Amino acid sequence: MKTSVRGVDYAACSSMLADDEILVQHTARNFVEAEVLPIITDHHRNGTFPSELVPRMAELGFLGSNLPRAYGCAELNNVAYGLLNQELERGDSAMRSFVSVQTSLSMWPIYAYGSPMQKEQWLPAMAQGEVIGCFGLTEPDVGSNPAAMKTRAARTSDGWILNGAKMWITNGSIADLAVVWAKDDDGQVHGFLVEKNFAGYTAPDMTGKLSLRASITSELLFDNVHVPDTHILPHTKGLASPLSCLTQARYGIAWGAIGAAIACYEAALKYAGERTQFGKPIAGFQLTQEKLVWMLTEITKAQLLVLHLGRLKDQDRLRFQQVALAKRNNVWMARECARLAREIHGANGIVDDYPIMRHLMNLESVYTYEGTHEMHTLIVGEDITGISAFE
Repeated sequence: MKTSVRGVDYAACSSMLADDEILVQHTARNFVEAEVLPIITDHHRNGTFPSELVPRMAELGFLGSNLPRAYGCAELNNVAYGLLNQELERGDSAMRSFVSVQTSLSMWPIYAYGSPMQKEQWLPAMAQGEVIGCFGLTEPDVGSNPAAMKTRAARTSDGWILNGAKMWITNGSIADLAVVWAKDDDGQVHGFLVEKNFAGYTAPDMTGKLSLRASITSELLFDNVHVPDTHILPHTKGLASPLSCLTQARYGIAWGAIGAAIACYEAALKYAGERTQFGKPIAGFQLTQEKLVWMLTEITKAQLLVLHLGRLKDQDRLRFQQVALAKRNNVWMARECARLAREIHGANGIVDDYPIMRHLMNLESVYTYEGTHEMHTLIVGEDITGISAFE
């Protein structure tokens, strides 16, 4: 008999899950409970990533988990992959970001656009955590308009020369392999596999972050970096290729944000039942109950949305505009849940004895990255009106 994972499942979504999907969720939640939550506050305080957990995540099959077994991956369906992202972000956005970048933005483009040799060379090692990847698209002066990228790739007799810079790159300084997008002399966008030891390539860390502090964020700098022909992704199709990678990542984010919201809701519900004012728990006050009910309602709606979209994705029927809608809604919902949870916690909500402010700060980044809230609004807006508002 199927049993739901302890936590928020008000609409009995688990009744719509297969046993193997529930097993993935249990496995991820147990990992977060036992190995992430006991250490994540210290990593957040110190601004460090828990790299010691990478081998364990590889052992559990988290890396490249929705890619084929032929490459050493778990070949999960997309609902199971979504549940994995949800449970990881319940621990911290940094954990989900690491797995998302490794899976959707590093391994997936090699799988989708790479040669057979590239797939055999890189994907099994990445699934084992022996090779860490990153994704270089965003630039210092180019965020929401990647068509305006300035990084250039000049053709040579035996490869390419890259010059330019990328910014806000998760995993950048620890990555062994960067999937980098650059324009050639004709303005065509190509994907390149840049190894960390290539001359002229550096990845300095970005410092001073108040969000995603347990995640590594870097610049990628290219100063006449020679990339051999063996390291260009041969099947890319212009800017559509990196954008398709972002669709993969945004799907995982739409699930992951629910995990952050659940963490905040569970903490707020527990605190409201224990904290007394005027002779009774604050959970007994109407305004507190209204906040808790709003949180639970929005979490439940978000769960139903991504579950349905996951089934569509498994049927190859999911459109990128639907992913944009889910990312837009669910991250906004999670940020609002974190804000309400902070209010329920009162002054205690700002100290890291509780997870609220850590999640709230993380969600400020998630709200913006992989397409801002506003850009997703315009993607859906164009889809329903037939009129582009981007220009």
